Amino acid sequence: MTESTDRGIKDQIAAMVCRLLEKHGLDRPIDADEDLADAGLSSSQMVELMLSVEEEFSITVPEREMRPANFRSISNIDALVRSLRQNS
Repeated sequence: MTESTDRGIKDQIAAMVCRLLEKHGLDRPIDADEDLADAGLSSSQMVELMLSVEEEFSITVPEREMRPANFRSISNIDALVRSLRQNS
């Protein structure tokens, strides 16, 4: 993937996170490396985010990748999406 494509993926994930934060009354800017739990997302909201990521990028997150570390930040989710797309 090119850098612009990589940036586009990260931007899409950031927009998804912002929409989720807004939906739950946590409307504020978030850094790509900020811990999403510290930003206010609960474990059930993280699951909601994972399902949104799967839908948005037409991927399935395998059970072995359903670890909190993979969904800790926008950057971590970006790395997971790129890895799953590359291996599909």
